[in-house]
Amino acid sequence: MERTLIIVKPDAVQRGLTGEIIRRFEARGLRIIGMKFMLISREVAERHYAEHKGKGFYEGLLNYITSSPSVVMVLEGPNAVQAARTTIGKTKPFEAEAGSIRGDLALETGRNLVHGSDSVESGEREIAIFFKADELVSWSRASDPWILE
Repeated sequence: MERTLIIVKPDAVQRGLTGEIIRRFEARGLRIIGMKFMLISREVAERHYAEHKGKGFYEGLLNYITSSPSVVMVLEGPNAVQAARTTIGKTKPFEAEAGSIRGDLALETGRNLVHGSDSVESGEREIAIFFKADELVSWSRASDPWILE
């Protein structure tokens, strides 16, 4: 089973879209194995976005992600990274497919509602920034045989 980090970003929380976004991942068949409602600190944001340090948008990104609470969660399932990214949609909402979170609910790249890990390796690194191992609970749903082969 793969794991991926999802951040329901401040714009989504402020717009009251948290439940809708979580619903879409659960409807897809991914399991939530960890979740926090938090105000992301600048230190944590710097660690999370370290790969973007030095880029023109870096400071704005840090200011945005630390501006208001977010919901941070870990999803688990087969091909969880790709399943989550497809559910989220392309980074630029105007390019995202209808039916995806961004395609249906977002207009601009800087307010694209949700982050999802872009690879299994990134997911592992990102999860470790936000969660301790004992905060994650792998579990089985009674409906898993109807979702998974």
